[in-house]
Amino acid sequence: MQEDRKEKLHLWKVRILKFVRGVQFKFVSVMAVIMLIFFMLINILPLTTSRDLIFSEKETSMTNQASTISSSLSTLSTLSRDRVSEILNLLDVSGYDRILVTDSYGISIYDTAQEGNTVGTEPDIGEIETALTGKTVFSSTFADSAFSSAAAVPIVHSGATQGAVYLHEYDTDHASLLLRLQTQIRMASLFICIAAVLIDVLLSSVLTRNIRNLTTSVQTVAEGDYSHRFKVTGHDEVAILGQEFNDLTQRLEETERQRRQFVSDASHELKTPLASIRLLSDSIVQADNMDEDTMRDFAQDIGNEAQRLQKITEKLLDLSKLDDNIIVEEEPVDLKQVSLDALRMLRPLADKQKVLLKTNLDDGCVIMATVDDVYHIVFNLVENAIKYNVPGGSVTLRVRQNEKSVEFISEDTGIGIPEEDRINIFARFYRVDKARSREAGGSGLGLSIVHDCVERHCGTITVGANKPQGSRFTVTFPRPTEEQTGL
Repeated sequence: MQEDRKEKLHLWKVRILKFVRGVQFKFVSVMAVIMLIFFMLINILPLTTSRDLIFSEKETSMTNQASTISSSLSTLSTLSRDRVSEILNLLDVSGYDRILVTDSYGISIYDTAQEGNTVGTEPDIGEIETALTGKTVFSSTFADSAFSSAAAVPIVHSGATQGAVYLHEYDTDHASLLLRLQTQIRMASLFICIAAVLIDVLLSSVLTRNIRNLTTSVQTVAEGDYSHRFKVTGHDEVAILGQEFNDLTQRLEETERQRRQFVSDASHELKTPLASIRLLSDSIVQADNMDEDTMRDFAQDIGNEAQRLQKITEKLLDLSKLDDNIIVEEEPVDLKQVSLDALRMLRPLADKQKVLLKTNLDDGCVIMATVDDVYHIVFNLVENAIKYNVPGGSVTLRVRQNEKSVEFISEDTGIGIPEEDRINIFARFYRVDKARSREAGGSGLGLSIVHDCVERHCGTITVGANKPQGSRFTVTFPRPTEEQTGL
C-alpha cells in the first residue's frame, strides 16, 4: 500500500513538473500576470481619479465659501462676535462641522463649536497662521471612511489683514459613495480576471493540444515508426509545422525503405560471388584426384568472382562518397581529352566483344567539374554500351557544345532498353536483364554512379532509343563562363 502511494505521488510530481515546463503553463502564467496588472490598474486609477476630483471640487467649493464670508466680514471696521454672528446668519452658511473666525492675532471671535451649533473639530493652527499672512489655504485628506477638508482665507480691510475665516468639513457621504464604487470595481475586476484566466486555460488547452499531439508524433517517429503521420487540423502555424513534419517523415520512410532495399541488394550482390568462391574452393579441397586443367579452370573462376566482388566493392565505395555530399573543388575539365583517356582503357574490351568504337569529339568542350567524376561518367556509359552490344555492333561517342551547354552523347547498336524500364535504370542494383547482366559482370551500380556524378555538377542525363536499335544516353552540362574557367 505504501509503495502504491509513493508511486502515485511520483506520477503526480512528474505530471506537475511536465505541466510547469509546458507551453500551456507559460500561456496561463502570462495571462495571470496580465490580469494581475489589469486588476491593480483598474482598482487604483479610477479611484485615485475620483478622489482627486472630489478634492478639487471641495477646494473650489470651500475656498469660494470662505472667500464669500471673508468679503462680507471685510466691510466691518472692527470684528466682533455679535456682528460676525449676524452676518453669518444672513449668509446662511451650512454643511460644515466647524466655522471659526479669528482676529489678526489668531484669537477666536466666532466659533460654531462654542455656539453649540456643531460638534467641534480642532482647527489646524498652522493653516490659520498662514491665512493671517494673507494667503488662502486648503487641505483635504481621505481616511477612516471620510473626507476631512479645511479652508482658511484672510479677512482684509483697507489693505490690512484683520482676521481669518476657517472652515472645516467632515464628509462621509462622498467617502461612502467612493467606497461603494471601490467595492463594485473590485468585485467586477476580480470576476473579469477569474473569467479571463479560466478562458485562457481553456483556449491554451485547445491551442496546445496540437503541439502536444505533434510532440507525441515526434516521439513516435523517434522510436522508429516512420509510417506515423500527424493529423493536421486548421491552417495556423502548428498546422503548417505538422504538414512539414509529415513531409519529413515521408522522406524518412522512403529513405529507410531505400536503405533497407540497398542493404538487401548489396548483401545479395556480395553473397553471389562469395558463394561461388566458397563452392569452387570447397570443390578443390574435397577433390582427391583433380586434374591440373580442371583445377586451373576452378582457380580462374575464383579469380573472376573475386574480380567481380572487387568491382562491386569499389562501386559501393564510390556511391558512399557521393552520398556523403563531400564538397569538391571544381576545375576546368576538357571533355574530349577525358573521353579519349576512357576509350583507351576500354578499347581491349571492345576488341574482345568485337564492337567498333567511333568518335566525333569537338575541340574546346570544357566544363567545370572534376576529372575523376567525368571519367566515371564516360567510362561507365561506354563500358555498358560495349557489354550490352552485339558482335559486329558499334558505339559512337559525340562531344559538342552550344552557347549554353556542353553535351556528351553515347550511342550504341546493342540490345537496347525497353521504354518501361528507362525510368528505373538509374536506381541502384536495377537491371533490365538480370541473367545477361551477371554474365557481363554488371553490378547494377554503374548508371547510379553516373547519375549521381552528373547531378553533382549541375548536369542532366537522359536516355532514349537509338534508331534502328540500341540506346542513346545524353549528358548535358552548363557551359562555364570565361571567368570560371580562366581560359
